[in-house]
Amino acid sequence: MSEEPRSAEPRGGSELAGRFFDAAIGLLKRVRDEDAEPITAAGTLIADTVEAGGRLFAFGAGHSSLAAQDLVYRAGGLALMNLLAVPGVVGVDVMPATLGSALERVDGLASAVLDSSPVRAGDLLVIISLSGRNALPVEMAVNARALGAKVIGVTSVAYASETKSRHASGTYLKDHCDIVLDSKIAVGDAELTLDAIPAPFAPASTVVTTALLQAVMATAAGALADRGIEPPLLRSGNVDGGHEWNGRVLQEYGDRIFYRQA
Repeated sequence: MSEEPRSAEPRGGSELAGRFFDAAIGLLKRVRDEDAEPITAAGTLIADTVEAGGRLFAFGAGHSSLAAQDLVYRAGGLALMNLLAVPGVVGVDVMPATLGSALERVDGLASAVLDSSPVRAGDLLVIISLSGRNALPVEMAVNARALGAKVIGVTSVAYASETKSRHASGTYLKDHCDIVLDSKIAVGDAELTLDAIPAPFAPASTVVTTALLQAVMATAAGALADRGIEPPLLRSGNVDGGHEWNGRVLQEYGDRIFYRQA
């Protein structure tokens, strides 16, 4: 008896892909509808900072850094957004990768980073932390506000009621922000389950957080335009005239851009 041909798709493949897209779309719709007010407030605050001559910074640790990096030197994005990098916690490029997670729990690291950074009064810092429970994002928010900077926190508020804070104060990132954007991600950051797989899988936090922040940046650009201010946007270097456009913007706002050499 000949064997039956194997299916071209892995078990549950198309169904699971569809379930993930449905879950991600559902989260995006929730954020759009439930976060409309704080998204507008965050975009307005960014526009206020730009108009007043302030600088913009974004910080995230581990995979949260992906959403922060997506805002920096980005075609279609504000040229003034700078990455506030903490050595060892930006992404998973350290060895071992678990070191980055350990550094997030180190008390005092945030103050050391801010003390040696260009962040000052009148600036704005976007802090991205899915759980918002570790010492680094909590202290980053506390210390940034002490410097006189505004803080927009992007986090899953659910963690504050379902997990224990790892900061000595017992507080979370959401407790130390001027504006909080709730990503609605469930604790554990995994959207799918399957009887044959013992652990939940398919995280959506990067998709949702990145989209949420781009919505904020779009709002900021629109707010600036409404005030008669040309938003300092970058263009793709892969379109004709893109490099020339970016060169003009980078020169005009060079005193507020820290990701390029003088």
